[in-house]
Amino acid sequence: MQKRWTVKAYQPNQEKSLQASLRIHPLLCRLLVQRQVHTFEAARQFFRPSLDDLHDPWMMKDMDKAISRIELAFFRHEKILIYGDYDVDGTTAVATVYAFLHNLYNNIEFYIPHRYREGYGISEQGIAYAKENDFGLVIALDCGIKSVAYIQHAKEAGIDFIICDHHLPDAELPPAVAILNPKQYDCPYPYKELSGCGIGYKLISAFAQKRGLPASAANRYLDLVATSIAADIVPMTGENRILAFHGLKKVNEDPLPGIKALIQLSELKEQLTISNLVFVIAPRVNAAGRMDDARKAVNLFIEDDVVKAADIAAVLHADNFDRKEIDNTITQEALVLLQNDAGISEKKSTVLYQAHWHKGVVGIVASRLIDKYYYRPTIILTQSNDKVAGSARSVMGFNVYEAIHQCKDLLENYGGHFYAAGMTLKPENVAAFQQRFEEVVASTIRPDQLTPEIIIDTEIFFTDITTAFNNILKQFEPLGPENLRPVFLARNLTDTGYSKLVKEEHIRFSVRQGRSNTTLTGIGFYMAEKFPVVTGRQPFDMVFNIDENEWNGQTTLQLKVIDIRPSGK
Repeated sequence: MQKRWTVKAYQPNQEKSLQASLRIHPLLCRLLVQRQVHTFEAARQFFRPSLDDLHDPWMMKDMDKAISRIELAFFRHEKILIYGDYDVDGTTAVATVYAFLHNLYNNIEFYIPHRYREGYGISEQGIAYAKENDFGLVIALDCGIKSVAYIQHAKEAGIDFIICDHHLPDAELPPAVAILNPKQYDCPYPYKELSGCGIGYKLISAFAQKRGLPASAANRYLDLVATSIAADIVPMTGENRILAFHGLKKVNEDPLPGIKALIQLSELKEQLTISNLVFVIAPRVNAAGRMDDARKAVNLFIEDDVVKAADIAAVLHADNFDRKEIDNTITQEALVLLQNDAGISEKKSTVLYQAHWHKGVVGIVASRLIDKYYYRPTIILTQSNDKVAGSARSVMGFNVYEAIHQCKDLLENYGGHFYAAGMTLKPENVAAFQQRFEEVVASTIRPDQLTPEIIIDTEIFFTDITTAFNNILKQFEPLGPENLRPVFLARNLTDTGYSKLVKEEHIRFSVRQGRSNTTLTGIGFYMAEKFPVVTGRQPFDMVFNIDENEWNGQTTLQLKVIDIRPSGK
């Protein structure tokens, strides 16, 4: 798949000013300025994240109301229900708040809506459960900000809600006794990008302060907070970066039994990073809700017994294995449909429907088709009871939610955001929806948006890539949105003669730059079709991350190659 290369703009004056105070390599200062780090103090906070730099939780609008209502529930001996979504952010949030409060109060349960029977967020069944079981207070985590009607119904039934959500509120807010959401227009809380679990952490931090408990009472769950930050792809800036940094420290030094069990099953031996949480831990947590019941994930996180935690983790591990087999099968079936479509080359979108496809993995399949095969807005649909349900994923810069909105007369329900959305429709409307969505996308998407883009931080020379340089680069962790892993460009490279294909799919590079004697090795996964560029005796350019390779107890620098092309293109 051909890709566009875009090098970020430089800010020479700010880079020089920062370099004068930090006295580190100028390219490292360039990377910091790109991440909005402009001063010595900002650099100190970036490289040495401290829990002391977290904002006071009492600054959040309605925090006083939330804490007072929980204390009132304790005083009245009311039943409290901790309610959250079925994804990683929701289950970690529920586990964090439930476990913390359960240490102080026994009359408490948790509730996770079933992905297929109830759907996302507050549900009619969830309200009915709270009513039938005499719960006086529901604490909703990672959901609820848009559930005006359901929460009004609960209020009329004598059930109070505290909402802890990080999604953008609508103009009309639910009638909850307290709403913790920094994105409310009148909330003075300085940091707006916390995960749902992050807001739950703020709630228990404030409660710990009110009760005179040590900070460790809330910080015990920082590994869950870090997992939520990683999985929910929130910006890795400000408080998220502080929480992720210390959460990762806890993951590696003293994880909760459930997290430890998942690590052991995954056979991860090295220090875990955000990337490990995203690609190894999070899928196993998500698999619980995708394949069966997400309550298993919460039970894993709140389990203190190591043996029991290992048993639950094994079930999630098996769920994830089944999930991978199913989404691989569906991806191959989807590719056959696309390859048999005579008009495939002219289309600007992909909308596929098969009634037997598993609803829990259609979003994953949509993402995989975009990433590896057909780079365009994609929707995968399947049968769900008497309706058709699906997930949409988009390409860089294209608002798939708005495109779906243009088809709303063909839909029963829809929701989502810029890059991902979901919808339900009647089976008889599928063909019309496919046609309409294609027309909307074709008329609004720019040609450049149909070619994947690689954003490059800076050009670099091989002579700059040293162990000392990389030692500072490693301190850019934890990485994530707005602090992504630095991407470099090196020009005019030639093969040393030792580059080779590995397993007929990957390239093991051995290259030098210009007339320099500096030679570096690298690995390019699934890049076999580019091997003629390497061996063609002409200079080529390379985009890569700087990585480390451990072999026989020795650690050396290597390049993790993202793309190559002939020099001068």
